[in-house]
Amino acid sequence: MTDHGWLLPLIVASSLGPGIVIFFLRDEQVAVRTVLNLLGAVLKVALIGIVLAGFFRGDSLEFRYTIGLDLEFHLRIDALALLFTALSSVLWLVTTVYAIGYLKGSANRSRFFGFFSLCVTASTGIALAGNLVTFFIFYEFLTLATYPLVVHRGTRKALEAGRTYLWYTIGGGTVLFVGVVWMFTLVGSVEFGQIHLLGDLPADLRPQLTLLFWVMIAGLGVKAALVPLHGWLPAAMVAPAPVSALLHAVAVVKAGAFGIMRLVYDVFGIELARDLGVLPPLAVIAAVTILFGSLRALAQNDLKRRLAYSTVSQLSYIALGIALGGTLAAVGALVHLVHQGVMKITLFFCAGIIAETFKIHRISDMDGLGRRLPLTMAAFTVGALGMIGLPPIAGFISKWYLGLGGLELDQPWVLVLLLLSSLLNAVYFLPILNRVWFRAPAREWKRHRHSRRWETSGMLLWPALITALLSVLLGLFTTSGWSVLALALEIVESWFPPAPPGLAT
Repeated sequence: MTDHGWLLPLIVASSLGPGIVIFFLRDEQVAVRTVLNLLGAVLKVALIGIVLAGFFRGDSLEFRYTIGLDLEFHLRIDALALLFTALSSVLWLVTTVYAIGYLKGSANRSRFFGFFSLCVTASTGIALAGNLVTFFIFYEFLTLATYPLVVHRGTRKALEAGRTYLWYTIGGGTVLFVGVVWMFTLVGSVEFGQIHLLGDLPADLRPQLTLLFWVMIAGLGVKAALVPLHGWLPAAMVAPAPVSALLHAVAVVKAGAFGIMRLVYDVFGIELARDLGVLPPLAVIAAVTILFGSLRALAQNDLKRRLAYSTVSQLSYIALGIALGGTLAAVGALVHLVHQGVMKITLFFCAGIIAETFKIHRISDMDGLGRRLPLTMAAFTVGALGMIGLPPIAGFISKWYLGLGGLELDQPWVLVLLLLSSLLNAVYFLPILNRVWFRAPAREWKRHRHSRRWETSGMLLWPALITALLSVLLGLFTTSGWSVLALALEIVESWFPPAPPGLAT
């Protein structure tokens, strides 16, 4: 039944509407802007909660609007869309609270929060897109919405980072557009899940399909930060901490990884992808990116740049799980889509607190920081250990299923890669933890201007503590019926029907 399909455009509008209104507010209208920000964020979470309940009742929600020329604006809910929208909405809510505290008293706040809302609108649209055309519309909308956030500070460095960001993302979007048009000329409008459209094409078109696959991977690989298309990501770290958190956990990089999932499993289909022989090269690219990102992270003294290269590495776990083409590896990729976002946003929240409170950006200046910011650094420690893959934090579950996926497919090199990557994660995270907890402070820490009872502003601290706690809870309750893992198993059943015996164990 689709009686409640109107909920889907309303979910998109829940951030679009407040964002448009915020543009017309003066910076001094703090209370109105705060209410609009929080109202939009809470409304989006509530609407997704309603859709979630309907999904588990068996409702099928979709919204269609004919654009013309056989093109449709199509929104729909399936399990994968639900997974991504839930991630986006919950993390947007906590990031909104954090951003309000972080930007208190700064200039151009209405402009910032307007584009901030448009960014989440685009991410939600990408998640809910029911066909390639709708996906592409929101995918490019995301580029336009995030550019002003990257250059928000207006400094020369920020403007240079913005130019780099545009060169990469607009170039990637152009390539993706070529792929979408090419796909349309072959089979018409492609709705996600209609894998038979390409599978039924004559065998003599297989070389063309192989080239088309790589064209679209090149377009999606920019936002997914696959090597060598990753250069924009470290440069974009000049943006304010809330933007970095959004880019790395919810918006741009996740849009690329999500798009690769849709392409492989819901456009080409796993059987056709295997027949074309495109999955092994994609797995190699992902493996190279995992190692490259970790090695580059080791060389960074700037905390946010180290976290940025960590994202380059960690995000490719998702691409690796997709490319392996097995059930357990796909589960690992889906779980990591959420788990990485929660853990990485925690790390960027903490980096922002450190920068805002003490103007510290370099790791070498963080000695003894745990004595002055114990709660912040405890949250950072949870995120860092989760990235390394230590139980019971959520990152362990992702790596566990990816490792099992490699063994399931008789690909032991995957396990070796994960162990090596985890070792590198430890090498670039543990020295930070050693500095903040076990070294004496190099200077006397002053009290933060916003702080009374807490170590910093509560609007900065509580989001970090909440996402750190969520990182632990996602690991501890991963076997429950409402967990990310449970939804991931349901998604994989639709990709690999029928589900192999014992998959849910």
